[in-house]
Amino acid sequence: MPESRLPRYLRLESALARFINVLETQGQRHIKPLHQHIAIRLVIEGGFHPDEITPHPPLVVEGGGGRQRLVFDASVERENEQTVLGGLKTKDIDVVVTKPSVGPVIAVSVKGTGGAFRNLTNRMEEAIGDSTNLHIMYPGLVYAFLHVLKAHRAGTANLSPNDIAVAADGEVVQSIRRYHDVLLGLAGRRLVRDDYTRYEAVALALVESSPKTAGTLFSSFPLGDSPLGIMPFFETIYRIYDLRFPYVAASVAGLKRLDWDAASPALTCFGSEDQIAARLGYRPRVG
Repeated sequence: MPESRLPRYLRLESALARFINVLETQGQRHIKPLHQHIAIRLVIEGGFHPDEITPHPPLVVEGGGGRQRLVFDASVERENEQTVLGGLKTKDIDVVVTKPSVGPVIAVSVKGTGGAFRNLTNRMEEAIGDSTNLHIMYPGLVYAFLHVLKAHRAGTANLSPNDIAVAADGEVVQSIRRYHDVLLGLAGRRLVRDDYTRYEAVALALVESSPKTAGTLFSSFPLGDSPLGIMPFFETIYRIYDLRFPYVAASVAGLKRLDWDAASPALTCFGSEDQIAARLGYRPRVG
């Protein structure tokens, strides 16, 4: 399949590059590509049917008899958010997986910040309120929070000190380190009876903002053993979902995550299994 016909945000880096390069925040044009990447990834890597996901990714499922074939289809792609009923108020959520007769089972809230990093902790009240509101109504919901920050470096022209994320010595500034430590306390909700204020998965990512490296992750923070990294983020979502839903209701086939046919056109266009993983940056869930 020609590159021009592939979805724009298959790779995380392409969505992050838009976050860096689109300066206009009205209509969430800088952050919606991340919503679309997550929706695509929940299908290809996570094994969720595209029709269960809002916003709808540019994917359809074909075939029968146990053969689930993924096909790219730009005509079905949507950018809308889903309104979810909370215990205190309704909430528009960036990415939602909804299972028929069950309701929302996964929700991902995405935030993007380009500066004023000393004020980061002021957003914690909102984050805690959102998690509490939805978990009151849906204790089993796997709720995830992803926050991306522009990794502006010291010495960049026209930046105020409060907009600098990486100091001259290459270290992340103290305000962001402190925010990371606060977020650790909001992550790790595992069981349905656990603290409603916490999220099942939380990730914090710094994104390089210089023209040559725009869209790549700042590699040395969070540290490799931090649970707030991007890779643990998706792995945690899938693990907790499997614990909450297919494990508890093994007889409900619709709750099991799907295994895609390795011969799916949306996969074979990239080549071998290793080539697919290299092109996407993650591995598809194939049977």
